Amino acid sequence: MPLFAPRPLFLLMFLACLAIVGGALYMEHVLGQEPCPLCIIQRIEVIAMGLVCLLAAVHNPAGVGRRVYAGLALFIAAAGVATAGRQVYLTTLPADQVPACLPPLDYMLEAFPLWEILSKMLSGTADCAKVDWTLLGLSIPELSLLAFCGLALVALMQLLRRVA
Repeated sequence: MPLFAPRPLFLLMFLACLAIVGGALYMEHVLGQEPCPLCIIQRIEVIAMGLVCLLAAVHNPAGVGRRVYAGLALFIAAAGVATAGRQVYLTTLPADQVPACLPPLDYMLEAFPLWEILSKMLSGTADCAKVDWTLLGLSIPELSLLAFCGLALVALMQLLRRVA
């Protein structure tokens, strides 16, 4: 089975998502980095992407089915690019222009309707603008943006390829 066949690529995308979530959990539970609202949303997007890629690898559809999975993966990756891009933007803002902090998530779930919670989380907070950790000079949001861009490119390749 060639590496660039649809099934191995979907499996590699799933493994990449698994590694990303594993890294996020390591940073949260071992390094003590608390995820901000945008980080939580990105984590959900990575999990959704991983599930779609796992289903595609297991199902191994041809033609239209492969394109449906690739389209779903591309849509999720694009949402991840938008979320990570928003967070990268927030990290570049001066301190006086950063949105205010949100109350804890458990309180918001009790006090606000779901759409308002999502709206507040997607706009980001002061927590989302903090850069506490870097790898090779890149912040966590920048690394996340790169990962989503890479996943989006592979999903686009799967969507546009001619292999049956």
